[in-house]
Amino acid sequence: MSEPRVLSRADLIALGLSPRAITASVRAGTLIRIRRDRYARPGIDTPTLRAVRVGGRLACISALRDWGVFAAEAPGPHVHLPHNHSRERSPRHPRVRLTAANRDGVKLHWRPLLRPGDATHRVGLVDALRQALLCQPAPLAIASIDSALFRRMLHPEDMDVLFAGPAAVRALRPLVDGRSESGQESVLRCAFDSAGLSFEIQVSIAGVGRVDFLVEGRLVVEADSRLAHSSWEQELRDRDRDLALARLGIPTLRPHYRVIMSDPTSVVAAVVAVLARLR
Repeated sequence: MSEPRVLSRADLIALGLSPRAITASVRAGTLIRIRRDRYARPGIDTPTLRAVRVGGRLACISALRDWGVFAAEAPGPHVHLPHNHSRERSPRHPRVRLTAANRDGVKLHWRPLLRPGDATHRVGLVDALRQALLCQPAPLAIASIDSALFRRMLHPEDMDVLFAGPAAVRALRPLVDGRSESGQESVLRCAFDSAGLSFEIQVSIAGVGRVDFLVEGRLVVEADSRLAHSSWEQELRDRDRDLALARLGIPTLRPHYRVIMSDPTSVVAAVVAVLARLR
């Protein structure tokens, strides 16, 4: 078992360091004192460092990214705090109180955890996903859950816990689909569903391979990632696939990741326009 990312003074003493050795290590720079009774090795990642300095742990989309699950980007860390916590500090200065002026994009989460025993330097995966359901736009939260399912990180009982509670949360469960291989696919799937479009995902087409979406049986939509076409070889493979689809009479749309994530309705409008022409 690896050493915890964040350690208390008691943890360090249990590892064999004396109080004098702890002080000497901090002075020598081989140990970082993040805030009172919280220490870490040099090289700790910035989001965790700032979350602990504020007084809590990584939460919501920050915790999800730390878990290796798709999550939206944020200007600063999302931080979970106990409901009775009262000594929040600036994410950059452990002796400066947290204010609106020095928040640096920090988003605070106060709700009690569903599974407090899973929390370390970050909340547990189920709690992070539940926080995303309550904090993020529905398509982004669904994309995170899809990602966790695709990576086989959730069990059926986890899903029951995750979607228990308010009707608004329960209503989102049917939108989840663990077959989506990326966040942008999930976001686009939600957009197509909201628009009432008929589509299939992860469809295998003879002579072409698997495509992300086949919309109304006549238009392929590929949800390209930020790394799409990062090499000439990849671009050539995609162009060859598009030509193979064209020979079958099936046109292809390849909206970029940035467009899908920032303006999925524009992709829907383009799809609707192409389908109108095809009819």
